[in-house]
Amino acid sequence: MKLKKLLKTAAVATALSVTPFVAFGEDSYHIGVSVPSADHGWTAGLLWWARQASEDLSAKYPDIEFTILAANSGTAQVGDVEDLRVRQIDALVILPHNPATLQQVIAETYQDGIYTVVVDRELETPTQDVFLAGDNPGMGEQAAKYMAEAMGGDGNVVVIEGPSIPINSQRVNAFNAEMERHPGITILDSQSGEWNPQTSLNVMEDMLARHPHIDAVWAGDDDALKGVLTAIEESGRDDIKILVGGGGSKDVIGMIRDNHPIVKATVTYPPNMIASGIALAVHGVRGEKMGDMYHGVPSRMVLAADPITADNADEFYEPDAAY
Repeated sequence: MKLKKLLKTAAVATALSVTPFVAFGEDSYHIGVSVPSADHGWTAGLLWWARQASEDLSAKYPDIEFTILAANSGTAQVGDVEDLRVRQIDALVILPHNPATLQQVIAETYQDGIYTVVVDRELETPTQDVFLAGDNPGMGEQAAKYMAEAMGGDGNVVVIEGPSIPINSQRVNAFNAEMERHPGITILDSQSGEWNPQTSLNVMEDMLARHPHIDAVWAGDDDALKGVLTAIEESGRDDIKILVGGGGSKDVIGMIRDNHPIVKATVTYPPNMIASGIALAVHGVRGEKMGDMYHGVPSRMVLAADPITADNADEFYEPDAAY
């Protein structure tokens, strides 16, 4: 490990009154990974993929060691990042619990020369080597395109949104913009189910009570889709022919593979983006190019929003994944 890095880490450890860990070898690297705790399906998948990537990449690159920490709040995650710094990490891969809370500690990490990859939730003031995220507008657009075609450009739709945060707005705005291109389709209602199965069930029950005929439902999250599906099944309604989700969970992909009567599609917003972020950190910290690229690791990457239907569900199905 370079002398500058050793001196920097020792200074951090002294400031925190913690004895520094023993440094790795001259040609080895320590990558710290910080994610939110597995409090719902998508974040459970996130943690599963972080661990899977660390196993795969450790086997491929013996000079890399990983430490993965999960936090149940933004404040706890700040503590985790500080802990990783004391452990003399060479790179940090982080999906911020709350970007505003993590802004300062991520900035300090980056400014201290630690290779930094921020995943999914962008900082207000970008301070990283790489930002990697899913395509939120693409997620809404692809869901709308599939539904419009499946509906033959005509019918009534209701939308189960997520919480009032920017990425939900990006998804819903893109969905609405695409649906405006299909004048035969009416969006009857759009309410937040908080990306939560129980909340989405309750919201869908209310929509079913107020709207006598619904042709299709977009639940912008696969966890929410499960609650919506339960509400539809318990109501005994048979007017709803199409239910589309978002995220790409193995449960929903499994329904699609099994030709479910109304669960026909979802759109990827894959938790394995954290695994890709870890892979980027491996190449970045080692100063490598990716594949046949003529440049180093890109500074900004947006993953495609891929529709998953019966035609391609097998390609995306990961039976061992947590999500």
